[in-house]
Amino acid sequence: MQSHDAHFVGSIPVAYDQHLGPVLFQVHAKDIAARLEITPGMRVLEVAAGTGIVTRRLLERLPADAKLVATDLNPPMVDYAREALPADPRLELRTADAQVLPFADASFDAYVCQFGIMFFPDKALALREAKRVLKPGGQLLFNVWRPQSENRFAATVQGLVTKHFAENPPHFYKVPFSWGDPAVILPALQDSGFHDGACMTLTNTVEPESPEHFARGLILGNPLSLELADRGITDTDAFVAQVAGTIAAACGRNPCRIEMNTVMVRARA
Repeated sequence: MQSHDAHFVGSIPVAYDQHLGPVLFQVHAKDIAARLEITPGMRVLEVAAGTGIVTRRLLERLPADAKLVATDLNPPMVDYAREALPADPRLELRTADAQVLPFADASFDAYVCQFGIMFFPDKALALREAKRVLKPGGQLLFNVWRPQSENRFAATVQGLVTKHFAENPPHFYKVPFSWGDPAVILPALQDSGFHDGACMTLTNTVEPESPEHFARGLILGNPLSLELADRGITDTDAFVAQVAGTIAAACGRNPCRIEMNTVMVRARA
């Protein structure tokens, strides 16, 4: 089996943006953008920008003389963001690896990353790169998910695929929820040269359009769909229906309430 953990390709960007975006990402995008300290002429780097959900919120806050460089590892995500976002002279979209950033030392005032660092194979290297491209005193802002045990929607999906593939279950859903412990995060920040590190645990509750709408994103809006294809599953409707039913049973149907537990992290270079 291939490792698809960070491969947001093919039809994934569409399902990600349309089905997961309104539930999992919009509320957090508004939060992380609001925490950015705005200064005149500032240069902001966004890493793992995906389909541009946080990018849009940052552009709403940045002054006219600011510059925002939004990057993602996956060209299909960057292409989707380029089509979805309005043209803006402050914005540059490009493909980049967070572990090998193609930018000069001390070239940004802020580094922003929403739900991305969990996917970086070498988190220490990625943090050192963040420190390298930030100016002294520059802002580091990122958020991560708390464990699956505190995010029922994720545990629901993992439980179903584990039951279906008892011998070789897909593991994608373990990755996004694997790095949400401040006791791990804060020492990693310090080891990478950051100071004034702080973590805040946040709880948000949102109401998706329907359990079915949300379930489609949970199955098709991330690399789990690639793992299912590796196992010969081409018709995913059955998985979507099972996830929708389990979510409706656990979280209600009308309304359906999804509780999300995350960690907001900030530090200074």
